[in-house]
Amino acid sequence: MTDLDRTFLTKVRQAGLWEMPAGRLAQTHASSEAIKRAGMHLLEGHSKLDQLAREDSAALNVPIPDQATAEQQGWVTQLENARGPAFDQLFVDLLRASHGKIFITIAEVRAATKNTLLRRLATQTNNTVQDHMEVLEDTGLVTDATLDSVAATIPK
Repeated sequence: MTDLDRTFLTKVRQAGLWEMPAGRLAQTHASSEAIKRAGMHLLEGHSKLDQLAREDSAALNVPIPDQATAEQQGWVTQLENARGPAFDQLFVDLLRASHGKIFITIAEVRAATKNTLLRRLATQTNNTVQDHMEVLEDTGLVTDATLDSVAATIPK
């Protein structure tokens, strides 16, 4: 297990800890059926990834967190306080940026890890994140500003 492997396992767990609640909030706070569908899609995908991350954590004896980061918890609070079109845009902005930023880490782990469990998790996470970015983009609400914020985090 490398430091990157451990970080990746932690990030997969923490993503689920805020994105599953975000997906549930979309069912009650969104004004758009596309956002509700995206929320359900994220909820289902992260439920599966969370299960894999917990299983891998136990098998590898690597502890993972039981709560999202403070920043992620803040995002959930923002979503809890938004409704209708404002919720829809905030949901897409937060989740598309988050997925875009982790995409690079997933590729690094998938390309270099020697751990077969984490390679499997990275493959599944890659497929899930790609799918989630597409469903978020299909809402028509992804802005250039969101994509620019992701691009700014890519190492040059």
